[in-house]
Amino acid sequence: MNYKGLSLSHDFVIEKLFSVHYFEYMSNFHFAGETHNFWEFLCVDQGEVEVIADSHHYTLKRGEIIFHKPNEFHSLYANGTVAPNLVVVSFQCDSPAMSFFEEKILTIGQVERSLLASIITEAKNAFSSKLDDPYLEELIRAPIPHPGSEQLISLYLAQLLIQLYRRYTAAYRQVPVVQATKEKNEAETYHRILSYLEEHLSDHLTIEQICHANLIGRSQLQKLFREKNNCGVIEFFSRIKINAARQMIRSQSLNFTQIADQLGYTSIHYFSRQFKKITGMTPSEYASSIKLLSESQENL
Repeated sequence: MNYKGLSLSHDFVIEKLFSVHYFEYMSNFHFAGETHNFWEFLCVDQGEVEVIADSHHYTLKRGEIIFHKPNEFHSLYANGTVAPNLVVVSFQCDSPAMSFFEEKILTIGQVERSLLASIITEAKNAFSSKLDDPYLEELIRAPIPHPGSEQLISLYLAQLLIQLYRRYTAAYRQVPVVQATKEKNEAETYHRILSYLEEHLSDHLTIEQICHANLIGRSQLQKLFREKNNCGVIEFFSRIKINAARQMIRSQSLNFTQIADQLGYTSIHYFSRQFKKITGMTPSEYASSIKLLSESQENL
């Protein structure tokens, strides 16, 4: 048989990567701004942040992403109240389809969140550079990088662009996909439980309470969270409590005892043990490290 190969087209090609950045900012953080001749996007993982793009001012909240085109001036600052967690990735992509992202603020979904998490994970595998340094100017390859990490970053980044482009562009004709009822119901149940957990951060929840409030069986609940997060629901609940505590510490509006009380911990000692178990640092060590990093940035 006379086979003929087909050269595959690429709507988005990532030529270079300049930075992959995930940082927990203080509530008073301010970045004066810059311009550069490559693309950059900023996505709010937690909290909110004020962004300047050329002459436009935006307030970005959790789950929102903004793209800065090449040579566009951009700066950001926290609002003094909420300490934001941000993902920033800068890259070169000369594909004509990138024009779609100019002057747009989009909202990411669970698929895009997973892709961003994968980009960050592979960046840790590929580079020895610190991902929590917003002033990083050069990525340094790790002495022994994980095989395929850089390629996966490129693929995940291209997939992120494609996902957003497909979801938002009017030119895209989405082919209807029949989703299994079971999968749809599981997704709805999972997000309903996530909302329930976030609404009850000040409570000491048990598995029984979560099951009763969300009309789900214990084994189904645990199976759902292990599939999504590789841990049980109570461990996941502890993680989001500590993430909230980290944000409160950076906001500098409450002391440790008040934070522990607001998050439903029975004592400051139990709160400290849980904090160290999840973060590897005590609340005091975390506050000191964040404060030191913030001060060192201000002196740059």
